Amino acid sequence: MKQPVSLPRLINDIVDSPISPLVDKAQEADRKAIAYTCSFVPEPLLNVEGLFGVRVRAPGVSGTPMADTYLSNVICSTVRSILEFVLEGTFSSINGWVFTASCDHMRRLYDNLDYLEHPDFIHILDVPHKRSEAAVQWMREELSMLAEKLADKFNVVTDDAALSRAIDAHNEYLALMRDISDLRKRDHPPLTGAMFQALIAAASSSPTDLIIPHLRVFYETARNAPGIDDYRARLLMAGSHCDDPHYIRVIESTGALVVGDRTCTGSIPALAPIDDEGDPLTVLARRSLSNISCPRMMEEFDTRVEEIIAAAKEFRVDGVVLETMKFCDTWGVEASPMINALRKAKIPVLRLEREYSLGSEGQLQTRVQAFMESMGK
Repeated sequence: MKQPVSLPRLINDIVDSPISPLVDKAQEADRKAIAYTCSFVPEPLLNVEGLFGVRVRAPGVSGTPMADTYLSNVICSTVRSILEFVLEGTFSSINGWVFTASCDHMRRLYDNLDYLEHPDFIHILDVPHKRSEAAVQWMREELSMLAEKLADKFNVVTDDAALSRAIDAHNEYLALMRDISDLRKRDHPPLTGAMFQALIAAASSSPTDLIIPHLRVFYETARNAPGIDDYRARLLMAGSHCDDPHYIRVIESTGALVVGDRTCTGSIPALAPIDDEGDPLTVLARRSLSNISCPRMMEEFDTRVEEIIAAAKEFRVDGVVLETMKFCDTWGVEASPMINALRKAKIPVLRLEREYSLGSEGQLQTRVQAFMESMGK
């Protein structure tokens, strides 16, 4: 496909690096980097003045021999890859870690990192499986404890006013990314799905205030650029963790164009604005629990199906690619009924199971090409 715009060089550099160069720049200004690994962590809480959140990735990991020593062979390769980089010292500049007990795999990552590395600051949030008011209050207490620990350890302010400022700043980022995402709804979008995932990955692994100017430059260029008009099919990608733009690039090398992504590292519903009214901790707790893209929220299956169907209509896709990480327990249970439900709604679905590191590109291309041919594309 002909691509009318290209990504800024800095974005490509960040995507290919485990630690963004903007992290170093922020730390030089005496700000502390707090790493997290799951979308249930509310970013504004890690972005109060003096701190910034970094969603860690493991781009370029070539194997996990050291992590394999400590983790069971049925732990997903996302966790395995991040632990490998931890043991290699790749994340030695990180000042603190925040985890969620979102699944047993993430729990094992927390356990092993705490046992092997003894970080100066490490905390795990116990996330409810429901969205009731009782669950919101539970989550609020969890966030309150984290806020107190962050304030004590790093000598920062995490009161209501500080959190409200962090929410406002994060909403600025979310609004900009929604503008970029909306460009993908055009008949001829100016950017590919791989480009969009690169922007998301770069932004989530960098201080938000430092990455926004670069995102704004890209948006101003892209919104006035001609669109891509030689694609064969519009696809929505749904499923589990996928922070690798190169994976989407292989899918799009077949002529497909990924115009929407409903993964825990994607844009739907992650880019929805955060409520700026009311008690900030309650707002953030409610926001975290509204993230039902992960099947760990077991009572929300029907809502997940409805949201994927709605997104498929909104982005006018020809089909859905359901990508799941190998050994992901929750998606392993949900994938089959999800496929049945989408096909019942007359939406073509291709299921792809993958490892964290990209491999077997030819096989992936063949599967996607066959899927498009089955749709007459």
